[in-house]
Amino acid sequence: MSMVPPSLLCLGLCLSQSTWAQKGNLPPPRITALPGSTVPAKGPVTLLCQGPKQAEGYRISRVGSPEPMDREKQITSRKTDTLSIIEMTFEKTGLYHCSYQRGGRWSQFSDPLQLVMTGAYDKPSLSSMAGTVVAPGENVKLQCFSKINHDVFILTKEDGDHVTQNQSSVPQDRGRQAIFLLNPVSSTQAGTYRCYGAFHDNPYVWSQPSDPLQLQVEGTTDSPSSTQPRHSTAPSGNLASQDRRLGIWIGVPVAVGLLLLVFLVFFILYCLHKAKNNAERKERHPEAAGQVNGQASEAADPQEVTYSQVNCHVPHQGTAGTLLGAQTDPEQRVCDAGLQISQAPGPALHLGSRTHSYLW
Repeated sequence: MSMVPPSLLCLGLCLSQSTWAQKGNLPPPRITALPGSTVPAKGPVTLLCQGPKQAEGYRISRVGSPEPMDREKQITSRKTDTLSIIEMTFEKTGLYHCSYQRGGRWSQFSDPLQLVMTGAYDKPSLSSMAGTVVAPGENVKLQCFSKINHDVFILTKEDGDHVTQNQSSVPQDRGRQAIFLLNPVSSTQAGTYRCYGAFHDNPYVWSQPSDPLQLQVEGTTDSPSSTQPRHSTAPSGNLASQDRRLGIWIGVPVAVGLLLLVFLVFFILYCLHKAKNNAERKERHPEAAGQVNGQASEAADPQEVTYSQVNCHVPHQGTAGTLLGAQTDPEQRVCDAGLQISQAPGPALHLGSRTHSYLW
């Protein structure tokens, strides 16, 4: 058996690679997005196409779009071709791929990159049925719920292994939900999760991201010790309804308290206004107030003093006969009574009539 020299082996490999390249079977490049493929509405993004050093030019296009008529406009001398999107809109969403040129031939397309716009709808809620601190090997269910009737929910992991799961939604408590399974959970699945909602007719236009859910696995460096209590989230999908009931219980007492406060303020203002009017009335008519007070004091003093003076004398017989028209007793005496009545504090009242009193 003859030995093949190493130089002939190297020559054969080079010829095979050259023949493979001429047939158009160039290795595909790699496409990435900066700062990420999930872009907020009206945010900027840059697509990068990375190929070998021998690449003569690059092109980036959307999957399914027709090929450009003039390819020379997309060929550049740079090692990495870029496509910058200044403002992200739903028309620019979709799947993108890229290829490069070498030796007059174009390479295969790269794996597609999903370019998504977020913020089109209100955010859903994300919760863990087993709590946020779990043991290794435990089955974990993450629930994404929204009042909007999304067709599908998307679960993403932001740190470590970037995992994305899509799950069709099902009806739940006047909304839609999806359950994502992490079975069994391991330390690599610890991290920050968010979920989004979308529709089938616009699969690359997502809602706002949910609040982050930090999933911790016991025994890892980022998780607390197993002696600490677990933190659980609400397992049911009616978190929004619970918030609505809590708002009603808080809002009714607050509304009643505000009404009572407004009534109390108006009552105090009414009393102050009435007291001010009374004071102004007294300042305008001080004499009338004095007369009323004087009459009230006179009427309230009922004391009176009566003086009586009685003078007695013996009249002559003739006078008495003249006065009485009959004989009188010589022992008969005539008394004159003077009556004086005085009231305090008013003037005294004098009675000038004389009263004849006969004492036998």
